[in-house]
Parts: sequence; structure tokens; C-alpha cells
Amino acid sequence: MATPGSREVVVVGAGIAGLTAAYELTGGRVPLGTSGPLVTVIETSERVGGKLGMTTVGGIQVDAGPDGVLARRREAVDLCEELGLSGDLRPIAASGASVWARGRLRALPENLQLGIPTDWNALRRSRVLSPAGLLRALLDVIAPRPASRGPLQDRTIGALVGRKLGPEVVSTLVDPMIGGIIAGRVAEMSAAAMFPPLLSAAQQRGGLMAALRHQSAPVVPGPAQSPSGDSENGTDAGGDGTEAPAFVTLEAGMGSLPDVLRALLESRGVRFVMGTEISSLRRQQGTPTSWAVESAATTTSADAVILATPSAATASILRPLDPEVAALLDQIEYSSVGVITFEFSEGTVTLPEHGTGVLVPPGTPIPIGPRAGERFFTTALTFLDRKWPHQKRPGSILLRTSVGRSDDTRMASMSDEALTAAALDEMAVLFDGVGVPLASRVSRWNESLPQYRVNHLMRVAGIEAGVARLPGLAVCGAAYRGVGVPACIASGRAAGRSISSALNLDR
Repeated sequence: MATPGSREVVVVGAGIAGLTAAYELTGGRVPLGTSGPLVTVIETSERVGGKLGMTTVGGIQVDAGPDGVLARRREAVDLCEELGLSGDLRPIAASGASVWARGRLRALPENLQLGIPTDWNALRRSRVLSPAGLLRALLDVIAPRPASRGPLQDRTIGALVGRKLGPEVVSTLVDPMIGGIIAGRVAEMSAAAMFPPLLSAAQQRGGLMAALRHQSAPVVPGPAQSPSGDSENGTDAGGDGTEAPAFVTLEAGMGSLPDVLRALLESRGVRFVMGTEISSLRRQQGTPTSWAVESAATTTSADAVILATPSAATASILRPLDPEVAALLDQIEYSSVGVITFEFSEGTVTLPEHGTGVLVPPGTPIPIGPRAGERFFTTALTFLDRKWPHQKRPGSILLRTSVGRSDDTRMASMSDEALTAAALDEMAVLFDGVGVPLASRVSRWNESLPQYRVNHLMRVAGIEAGVARLPGLAVCGAAYRGVGVPACIASGRAAGRSISSALNLDR
């Protein structure tokens, strides 16, 4: 508990990045006690956690957003251990996934790295590509060529992989996998931001598959916030087939983590102001504190401020202080996504024998039924209680459909009932028929996933340089250097450390 006269810090935004920033400000693993700052967290909504949250389907508590984290990125696991939750961590119980390819579900090839093949023979055995697509990929083995003659600062993932392995690899494997991480398209996605090893691998004189095969499995900056069907909270579809990425979740759900953090922070004296939108941030002259954080109802003084808000909100707050930074923030666009969680009676759905889910390549036409010829809404399906057996209930099956991408905004004009019906129609196509669900629940995440377009990291560097010119200010969150839960935790903790150092807080 801070004492009167302590330094004052305001954190704007109570998503996982903002909460971990406040946690770091108050000492992190070892609380600062009376030597710590007075911290106020201001949040627009009435709940903490942002896209981490829980919902109920048929009386079963399930995640409404990300349902697990990649354990090879230690930030989330480390935080859980610091909070005394290590005994509540549960490992993923299955690996692998299927993809809708050439008119049917097929198991993903072994030895993928974020959907990019590293073994042509495994690709051939999977039969996910047409003969022409397979032959095109073979050129990377028998006649490889570098993607450029000089160093690559950045390129789109789609262009790099397409040049080396052909367009069918991109559309069938890479787009549903890497594109699903941030609900975008790899034709626009920054390789430097999403998969840096791809840049160097694409310049090797040997083939791309061989170059990637000799690298360690990537630790992805995304996915987290992503509620889409990605490798962190949709299907466990990444990795190399034989050694799937180690995903974990909390027994009570990843959406329970923010409430645990809030309770701890309140015990440390952190004040939460909920349902309040910040209208402006201004410098205070001739006063002991540096900043005035204003809302419609109140003004809060602070020695330092951390903005843990989406880029549009951050741009609006910073525009009067630095229009150039605001302009860079405005360039970061967002996608909207949704998840529909179903409970079915056992025996009413026939799932693939193996794996934790299904990927559907973007733009895939529905082959049969009343909507034949339309594009699938579904981007991924997750077999929740196969992935996390502690969620299994006798006699029932939990499935989750993910929808929405940067170039597919149809769900915005659809009711929950229409979206649920469309998801069921498409599930019937993928699984050759389904029964009537016992229960369902739609969770929408509007403007939730920042798009890491080419030269994203250059924009971020410009934003960070501009923010550094404003003493006592820091930013954090999914908009910058990773959308996944671990990346957002890292971002929040870095912002907290930065402000602690600037204020010379005792550590």
C-alpha cells in the first residue's frame, strides 16, 4: 500500500497489457509496499481483461476469447507462476489439425512451421495440394533460388512463400495458419513482424523448406489476443507434427487470469475506475504532477501515464501532443472476429479421429447445400474438450467455430441467430452432417486484432520514438510487437519497468 506523497501513475486500459503494467509498477513478483507508487487503472468497459474473458455454454464455463497460450513463450507461464497459479496450469492433450483441401478434410502435413512446409515428402503424403501445386513446390527442392539479391528489410509473407513454393501452398496452408493468427491475409502481412526467420530463410541459395528445416521452431509474436481460429486459441495447428507446440491453459480458463490480477492489484492499493473513457491527456504546468488525465466526469493527476489502449484510442489521446505519432497509430488497422461455442450430445457430430481442430482456407467456396458457392464464414473449428480434457462433460462435446477476417466483414450485419445458423450449416458440410446443438453462445470481438502490414515494425519504431519524446509516458498492448497473450504481457511489463525507471521507483 502506497503512502501519501507517493508518485502517482495512471494506466489507461485494463486489458492484460494494462493489468501487467500495473503489476510491474507495484513491484511485480516482489511487491513494493509503501515505497510503491499510487496506481490508478482507468477502463472504458465495466470489466477487466479486454479480450480475455469467460462465458457459459450449457452451464459450462468456457473462454470467450483466447483459450490457451503458447508455453514456449514464457511470459504468460511465468506470470501464472508468480501469481501462485502454476498448479492450475493444464497442458494441451492433443496435437495436429486438419484442413479443408480439395473438397475434403485432410490432416495437415508434418513438419510445418507456421503453415510453411519444410519437408516436400511430408507435403506429398498429406495430399493437401493438387498435383500441379505439388510440382510447383518441388521446384524449391530441385531448382531453388533466393527471393532477392540483397538483404530484405520487409516483405509480405504471401509474396515470399508464393515465390518460393507457389500460390497453392500460400492459399491452402499459409493463409489459414499465419493469417488466422491476426485474422488477416498473408498477401498484406509483414514477415518482419510476424515471422522474422522467413526473411533470412527466403534469401538462402538453397530451398526455403531446407532453410526453415534447419531453424528452430519459431516463437510467434502473435497470436491473443486473437479470438480467431489461430494456433494459440483456436486449433493447435502449428509446429512440426511430431513435436507440437506446448500449449497450456488455466483450469478455470484463461479468461480467469485478469480477475486474479485485479484482486492482487487491489490488495496492493491499486484503484480501478471502470466504465470511464478518457477524453484527453494534457501536460500540467507549475504543479507537482506532470499529467492531467481527463474524462467527462473527472480529472486525475499523475506523474506518469501508461496507455494500454488500442491504436485508434491511443491516437486520439496523443493527437494534440504529437500529431506525427497519432498519424502512425492511425495506420494500424484492425479486424473484427467472433467465436460461436457449441455444446452437442455425443454421437451427433463425427469429428476427425485425430487433432484439435480444423482450418478452412479463406475464400473457400461452400461445395453443397443452400449456400453452395458462397465463401465459408468459418476460418477454424476447435474441438475444445479434446484439446482441454478438463472441460469434458459426460455425454457432450464442446466445439468452437471462429469467424471473421480483414477481408470478410459479413458477420457485422448478421444477428447472433443468423451467425449461429451459418456456422451450423458449414459445420454440417465439414463433418458430413451434425445434430441439433444442446446450447450455443456467440462472442463478438469488434475491431480486436491489429493488422501487422508491411513495414509495421518501422511504424512501431516511429511511435516509440515519438512517445520517448514525452517524458513520463509509455504505451503497450497488441498494436505494437505481438498480439498474443504472452506478447501483451511482455509489452505491459516493459512499459511498467520503463515508467518505474523514469520515476526512480525502488525495486
